[in-house]
Amino acid sequence: MTDIQGTVEAVWRIEGAQVVATLARVTGDLGLAEDLAQEAVADALTQWPESGVPRNAGAWLTAVAKRRAIDTWRRQDRLRERYRTMAHELSETTEDEWQPIEDDVLRLVFTACHPVLSREAQVCLTLRVVSGLTTEEIARIMLVPVPTVQARITRAKKTLAASRVPFQAPEPAEWSARLSGVLGVVYAVFTEGYAATSGERWIRPDLALEALRLGRVLARLLPREPEVHGLVALMEFQASRFGARTAGDGSPVLLADQDRSRWDRAQIRRGQAALALADEVGRGRASYALQAAIAECHAVARSVEETDWDRIVLLYEALGRVAPSPVVELNRAVAVSMATGPASALRIVDRLSCAGQLRGSHLLPSVRGELLAQLGRTEEARSELVTAAGLARNEREAEVLRAKAARL
Repeated sequence: MTDIQGTVEAVWRIEGAQVVATLARVTGDLGLAEDLAQEAVADALTQWPESGVPRNAGAWLTAVAKRRAIDTWRRQDRLRERYRTMAHELSETTEDEWQPIEDDVLRLVFTACHPVLSREAQVCLTLRVVSGLTTEEIARIMLVPVPTVQARITRAKKTLAASRVPFQAPEPAEWSARLSGVLGVVYAVFTEGYAATSGERWIRPDLALEALRLGRVLARLLPREPEVHGLVALMEFQASRFGARTAGDGSPVLLADQDRSRWDRAQIRRGQAALALADEVGRGRASYALQAAIAECHAVARSVEETDWDRIVLLYEALGRVAPSPVVELNRAVAVSMATGPASALRIVDRLSCAGQLRGSHLLPSVRGELLAQLGRTEEARSELVTAAGLARNEREAEVLRAKAARL
């Protein structure tokens, strides 16, 4: 049963977003689609131990969920026309005909990012439905308590249902009102894949590559939107390092220790092309393009020492004005430490600490510990790194922090 459960979880990670997206398109109800998909997963846990795992597990889940939808509509004695249409489609569909429709997932993201929802609700709902992240993982990404995430998701589903939001791609005139939320969700999914907030894996390439795929689809859909190209550039640059970010045993390899010959140069060139396109169609760089420019500085440098840290500091200062956040300021502190030394950087970090920002996150004590170590304040550094390891939810990251503390 444990093996089957692991198989079902793996299938859901890979196919879940597509299954829900297809069901939402067919039923026109996002909440119902997610419920049907979860019921199909429960059926898989009980049936697959005896029948075996089907050759196309995603098609199996979708077909089972569609049959459940038909049963539901029959019992409720409504939506008969939709029932007949869906039943006809189901009777003509075999597992061999299953073809994931790329636009279904993007349509799901646009639906969840409907303007009737707050930006926070858009992100929470989409991360839960599209990426399959747990409420605990979403809470850590958004730096809010778990009950807050749960409440936002529940309210979002009720709001969509009450507003009778159909599952359909919005008209072009509606895209701009949703684009900011869509981009935020795509990047949040990529970030979770690039550096997992929990679990035993340092990176989750499946999530990151799905986000990059969605970004590329968006760039084809909206070729004149500079921030779409900026986000694609950022993800291309970051993803180019995947081959060097982990050792053979899955343990993290930090930037300073990475074998840069293993970075994907073709992907770096795609990132540069996307950033150039963002500059061509835009009127100055906004948040994602600025982050992409920072990532480009790392991507083209032959070593940490040869990185243009002064330029990175300037770019972080610009980013802090365009999209201020404590994480941006913390990253600026790291760049300042490389450009001018740890003392000035520590003052930035201490201001964040005094303001109570990033409380409960491992990020601030981990950076503070590094800076204190560079200043020779060993005992304080060790204490900060131990604190950071205790706060880190990703076991691989916690191991790195504990090892640093031990070396001190």
